Amino acid sequence: MTDEAEPLPSAEAETPEAPLPSQEEAPAEKPARPRPPPPQFKFSTFLYVFLGLLGLWMLIDQTARNGIGYALGVSNAHPGPLYWLIGFQSNYLLLTMALAGAIEMLITSVAYNYTTDWVKAAKVQKWSSAFRKVQMEAIRSGKKDRIAALKPHQERLTRLSGEVSIAQFKGMAITYFLLILIYTWVGLVIGQATSLQQTISLNGASIDLFGFVTSSIHIPWWFLIFSIYTIPFSMVFRRILKNLWLRRYAAEHHLPPARSAGAAGGTA
Repeated sequence: MTDEAEPLPSAEAETPEAPLPSQEEAPAEKPARPRPPPPQFKFSTFLYVFLGLLGLWMLIDQTARNGIGYALGVSNAHPGPLYWLIGFQSNYLLLTMALAGAIEMLITSVAYNYTTDWVKAAKVQKWSSAFRKVQMEAIRSGKKDRIAALKPHQERLTRLSGEVSIAQFKGMAITYFLLILIYTWVGLVIGQATSLQQTISLNGASIDLFGFVTSSIHIPWWFLIFSIYTIPFSMVFRRILKNLWLRRYAAEHHLPPARSAGAAGGTA
């Protein structure tokens, strides 16, 4: 009697057919990342760019520069709001220049103070000074690991310094525009005045405001005098506005005024 050989299991029996994945078992798609919201329109940024481009246009195009100056008024024959305010019919040109310089420096100081974070600027300046000392010591030691360890701090300091510089450039856009405008206006006012009105007495000598300081230096007297007027106004207005900003910052953060003023450091 012979035993019947048992049949070998077939491949189909060993490996059952795997069911096809249904739609429900299909892996879910990854949700799409939300898109960042579009940048919002900021009128202040538009104003900075507009004034900067307008100042550049005025610097290049004399016709545009003089046209805007004439719109402010330069004489009785060409009246305008600024001439009515401080022109005095061109009888007191030195006073007109002084008031024009005060107006220019006041507006530019307000713009510069508005765009500058004094505490942040002072911190960046202090950190930069300390970082340079540490960096020089690391370079002198010749250890590459110490130099490499400073790279993240250097990148952060560079970013903060860039933010402070960009904020200052915004204020410079207004300063640049007003500088060209007011200097042009003062020159036009003096140019439209009579010869008698253009002549002033300085240290007992009669000086023509449209005349040059020396034969070798072709700078008119009115330009030199007006520039001297603007320097003290700029220093005074910036100092006052900076102190007011620091006091407000100290009040908002509940800090004593002496500590906030010392943290800012430096001069205006």
